[in-house]
Amino acid sequence: MGTVVQILLASILLLFAVDWAVLHIRVAHGTAFQTVQVNLYLATPLKGNKAEYDYMGTQQETCSRSLFPQADNSPCWWLTRHTTRWQQ
Repeated sequence: MGTVVQILLASILLLFAVDWAVLHIRVAHGTAFQTVQVNLYLATPLKGNKAEYDYMGTQQETCSRSLFPQADNSPCWWLTRHTTRWQQ
């Protein structure tokens, strides 16, 4: 059981290292980042455990073309599937 966990952790670390290296190669070629349009909503708490939801518009958000979050950006594959941002 312990060997399986060690192999799994080593595989994840190796995958992250390869992902990081590929991202830096893409940075050198200028193809590492792209922008995705995100919808912003504001959730305002009201009396009686109710909430009001207001549409705040759209915003361009930068994402990294990688498997894991890199350089303080979400991966593009995740951000394109989650284009709604909630603020409270």
